[in-house]
Amino acid sequence: MRTRKARRTVVTGIGVVAPNGNNTEAFWKRTHEGVSVLDRVTREGCEQLPLRVAGEVRGFEAVELIEERFLVQTDKFTHFAMAAADIALDDARLGRADYENSPFDVGVVTAAGSGGGEFGQRELQRLWGQGPTYVGPYQSIAWFYAASTGQISIRGGFKGPCAVVASDEAGGLDALAHAARSIRGGTEAVVVGAAEAPLAPYSVVCQLGYADLSTVEDPTRAYRPFTSEACGFVPAEGGAMLVVEEEQSARRRGAKVRAELAGHAATFTGAARWEESREGLAQAIIGALREADCAPDEIDVVFADALGVPAADRAEALAIADALGVHGKRVPVTAPKTGIGRAYCGAPVLDAAAAVLSMENELIPPTPNVFEVCHDLDVVTGSARPAELRTALVLSRGLMGSNAAMVLRRSTDPRT
Repeated sequence: MRTRKARRTVVTGIGVVAPNGNNTEAFWKRTHEGVSVLDRVTREGCEQLPLRVAGEVRGFEAVELIEERFLVQTDKFTHFAMAAADIALDDARLGRADYENSPFDVGVVTAAGSGGGEFGQRELQRLWGQGPTYVGPYQSIAWFYAASTGQISIRGGFKGPCAVVASDEAGGLDALAHAARSIRGGTEAVVVGAAEAPLAPYSVVCQLGYADLSTVEDPTRAYRPFTSEACGFVPAEGGAMLVVEEEQSARRRGAKVRAELAGHAATFTGAARWEESREGLAQAIIGALREADCAPDEIDVVFADALGVPAADRAEALAIADALGVHGKRVPVTAPKTGIGRAYCGAPVLDAAAAVLSMENELIPPTPNVFEVCHDLDVVTGSARPAELRTALVLSRGLMGSNAAMVLRRSTDPRT
């Protein structure tokens, strides 16, 4: 029997609901093709707001995917998370028969930044327009950050360690790390990830206080990190859920091992202190490499945070150089999120999913809408770049000052 220290956390399932695809296959196809789906905001009530461009999830029909009894008590961000979790569980081939006799072996961890703004707005409008008797009982839970964790665990019958991470955008990577700690502590499997739905009018108004939000009207120019035209970030909805398992447990049940969560570290440098984020992000990278027992020159690709703010982009480029040394100037860097927007806590989980798919397909996706890079980075632009990929580094920073880095390793499973 393996000791807890030796328990490795591996990815066996990936589920995606994103602006460029309502399943993992569609997401990967458009991601590696470099398709940008950023477009004008179409949500009712947002027409006159300064935010003009976003990454909207379109063609998603929750009523076709989720039972009515769950729909009525949940917000769109939880609908996305439940749908993505279903896709990930199907991908991992982890069904009730695998855990019905041991439901405490499966946990759930999600990260959330915006919560259930659409549900909350609707209920508050009823309160002020019609009175308190028209407010439903689920207002007390649907908006809450922990709603997705709770509903996924109830719906799936998972009774293992459950948690929600509310630590800024970087919380998406922190949730993956939390799941890995649960695996090391004895849990056999965790459904983990993040999905957001920040495009209801109330949610958008809350975001207008972010100085780094892009208000450019041209979708092709609204989000261009690492360039002289950088003017902020474009928000998005959607996200990804992964199934992670203890390696030997996964292999015993015949699951396909897709990648390993090899190392993670996080730091905090303060809200909008982008110059200081250089040191914080570099320390997170160094810590993640140390936990993964990975040398800097073993990193084959970096999935960048790519905020799109000149000071933040410069700090990230310098942090990569600080942590990876000379290798930081030649390692390929990509930011597929420039084609779909930043889905807050969902963004780094989408990057982690893309990193696993990139390693499997030996293809680095490009950075849409980015052309002339003004930083000393090898940013992949234009079209996907074929490459032998064994190890990927995913970076994330939050507007409130969180920094996180995660190292993922390609699976040695002969079936991948």
